[in-house]
Amino acid sequence: MNKDNSTQTVWKEEDLTPLAIRAFVGLGLPHGDAVEVVKVLVQADLFGLSTHGLSRIESYGERLQVNGINAQPNITVQSPALALRLVDGDNGVGPLVGMRALQAAMDAASQCGIGMAFARGSNHFGPISPYSLFAANKGFASIIGSNATTTIAPWGGSDARLGNSPLGFGVPNPGGKPFLLDMAMSVVARAKIRNAFKRGESIPDTWATDQKGVPTTDPKAALDGFLLPIGGHKGYGLALMVDMFAGLLSNAAYLSHVKSWVDAPDEPQNLGHFFILIDTTKLGSPQWLTERMMDFAAILHDSPPADASRPVIVPGEIELEKMQQQKQNGIVLDPAVVELLHQHVKGVSNA
Repeated sequence: MNKDNSTQTVWKEEDLTPLAIRAFVGLGLPHGDAVEVVKVLVQADLFGLSTHGLSRIESYGERLQVNGINAQPNITVQSPALALRLVDGDNGVGPLVGMRALQAAMDAASQCGIGMAFARGSNHFGPISPYSLFAANKGFASIIGSNATTTIAPWGGSDARLGNSPLGFGVPNPGGKPFLLDMAMSVVARAKIRNAFKRGESIPDTWATDQKGVPTTDPKAALDGFLLPIGGHKGYGLALMVDMFAGLLSNAAYLSHVKSWVDAPDEPQNLGHFFILIDTTKLGSPQWLTERMMDFAAILHDSPPADASRPVIVPGEIELEKMQQQKQNGIVLDPAVVELLHQHVKGVSNA
C-alpha cells in the first residue's frame, strides 16, 4: 500500500484518503463531515502544501480532544438576500465549515451569477487553493479570504494585534489549467518557522522579528515575536482589509478578539471566512473563456526569462504540476503524520 524510507512515506491518494477519513472519525467527526475535511487536506498535500495538509491533524486533533473544536457541529446557512449567504459553523473543524460556505456561495452564484458567503464560528480551514480549485472545476472564479490568530504587529506597533490572514483568487480554464493564487500576508507562513525550529535550522532575517521587533534568524525568537508582512505597510493594509471582510463583516471574531489555539486550546476561536464566487458560464461559452485564458497565459509565458533555467510561470502552475506528479507517483508524507493518523484510527470500524 505504501513504501517507506528513513525520512518520508509515499502514499497513493486512494489509500491515504480512507485512512485519513477514519482518523477524523476516530476524533469524533461523523463520516460525512470527515470526508469533507479530508478532501481539503489531501488536496493541500497533493499541491505540496504539507504544512497545511494532513499534518494539521496534530493541531486539529489536540483541540478536538479538549473540546476546543466541536466534533459534531450544527452548521446553519441563512439567506438574507438572493446572492448572500451567512454560515454559522458552530465551532466546527475549519475545512468542514469552509466547504459548507463554499457550497453556499456556489449555490448563490448559480442563481444570481455572483454569490457571496460569510462564515463565522469556524477554525483554521487549511490553505485557500483547494477551495479555489474546487470552485474552478465547476466553472466559478473566486476571491476567498480568512482571518487568523494574531501574529503580526500593526505597522509601527510593538505587539501582535493582527492575524496572518490569507487571501486567494481562482479563475477557471475549461480547456486547460486554472489560475490559482493563494497568499498569506506575511513573508512566510508561521508553520514554516515552526518547522525550521523543529529541525533546528535558522531562518532568513526577512521572515520575522523577535519580541522587540528586531529581525531575527532564530526560529524560536521568531515564534515568540512577530511575522513580517509582505510589502511593509502595504501588506499590513491588505491584512487589515481581509480581516474586515472575514472577521468583522461575518460577525466572527477579529484582530485580538480571535482566541489563540496555543494559549486557549479549549476555547472557540470564532474565525471568519468569506467566499466571493462568479459563475463564469454567465459571462460566455467555455470556448470563449478557454481562448482568453490560454492567450493570457501565453503572453506571460512568452516573456524571455532573465534566467534560462527558470522560465516565467503563472499563479498555481507549480501546485498543479506537483498535484499531477503526486497523483501519479504518490503523496509524500512525513512518517510522524502517518503515525498520528494510525493512532486516531485505532478502534474505528472500517465500515
